[in-house]
Amino acid sequence: MSTKHFCIAAGTLCLLTAVNAFAQEKFSPEQIKRGSAIFSQNCAPCHGPRMADPQGAFDLRTFPSEQKSRFLNSVTNGKNSMPPWGGLFNAEEIESLWAYVMAGEKK
Repeated sequence: MSTKHFCIAAGTLCLLTAVNAFAQEKFSPEQIKRGSAIFSQNCAPCHGPRMADPQGAFDLRTFPSEQKSRFLNSVTNGKNSMPPWGGLFNAEEIESLWAYVMAGEKK
């Protein structure tokens, strides 16, 4: 196997592993419930109840699961007209928000 073919094979394996990791991310019902409560109180005014009625805010029902770091960064530091929530929520609470957004109302 040439170096070029090895690099392509290794890159493909890394990509498939990363995609599989995103697909296998599991959330506990308690974590989703915590995220739902945080969302209802703090996020729903702009993103809509159950993420179903966004009024100019990003439609979180369509947030790409492979962009977790983008989500965490946006919630922590703010983005565009969304204020930063990192001073209000700790890392565990932001992870619960992520769980809720990814699980949606399928819990």
